[in-house]
Amino acid sequence: MFRQRVRRLKGREEIFTEQAKLLFDAGSFEHIQKLVGSYDENIDAVSRELGVTVAVEGVNLKIAGEEHAAETARQVFEGLLTLIRAGETVDKSRLAYCIELAKEGNADAIGQIVSGVIAVTSRGKQIKCKTVGQKKYVEAIKKNTVVFGIGPAGTGKTYLAVCAAVSAFKGKEVEKIILTRPAVEAGEKLGFLPGDLQTKVDPYLRPLYDALQELFGMENYIKLMERGLIEIAPLAYMRGRTLSNAFIILDEAQNTTKEQMKMFLTRMGDGSKMVITGDVTQIDLPEGKKSGLKHAVSILKGIEGIETVSMTAKDVVRHPLVMQIVRAYERENSKEEQKSNDVFRNHRK
Repeated sequence: MFRQRVRRLKGREEIFTEQAKLLFDAGSFEHIQKLVGSYDENIDAVSRELGVTVAVEGVNLKIAGEEHAAETARQVFEGLLTLIRAGETVDKSRLAYCIELAKEGNADAIGQIVSGVIAVTSRGKQIKCKTVGQKKYVEAIKKNTVVFGIGPAGTGKTYLAVCAAVSAFKGKEVEKIILTRPAVEAGEKLGFLPGDLQTKVDPYLRPLYDALQELFGMENYIKLMERGLIEIAPLAYMRGRTLSNAFIILDEAQNTTKEQMKMFLTRMGDGSKMVITGDVTQIDLPEGKKSGLKHAVSILKGIEGIETVSMTAKDVVRHPLVMQIVRAYERENSKEEQKSNDVFRNHRK
């Protein structure tokens, strides 16, 4: 194992670091092939990110490098092997995620990614959680009546909520699926767009349409829409209603006002479940308006049956670069918040 030692060189002492050499047994040639990846891309990525060298020897991986880095690499491969044995696919985004967990000392959490099937698409594709944050989110939806899912784009918060809704509908836990969102988007004032409110907001509801069509199949989706068992509408259409025996999803909730959020939450009737999703770093409300999502999360904390799950850049399951892009913006937002706090403190003095 790695040790720091002192050696004498020409009358002077020098602290040096011994290199660790670890052997990781993959158990079979099939497993070693999947661990290594196409053209050694997996072991190349681990070597590059952790500063170790990895060589294949039969069904073993020989890892050499500084002790902590070598042990971290071993933990990454151990976690990946757990996923492979569970029938999971190791792609670039999942590999990057496993490396991140190991770097943070959370290598044990890699095995937690292995989970049951959340939903099955119309073509038979199984939908599973890909990160620890996603798994926590899905479990919260199962256990609670109201769940707030907060996180940046690409964390799957909306798609997983739709999967949970479809699963509940198919399992006859609810009689209807209702999807809604506020009519404010990325600086565009809907009043200046042609058509009625439904027509105006439809383009922004496209991700919800796409998810439902993938999960139900186009033919079944159209039939359910015609029968009123799936409803996709702007948030304004929820006013004055009581939504019973339904799975209700409010998407882009960071763009609700406090009044809109209160109106939405109080629509819930017997036998219903609500999932509210949003990204609190992408608020498009007019200046001076407080986000209903941020307000609700703060005042509803601790109430039984209500849970908030926050996902981060680590839970982004798109291209690995997206994780880095999100992190860069998070750092920038953190700096701006710090500046604002400093200005506020100096003003009070």
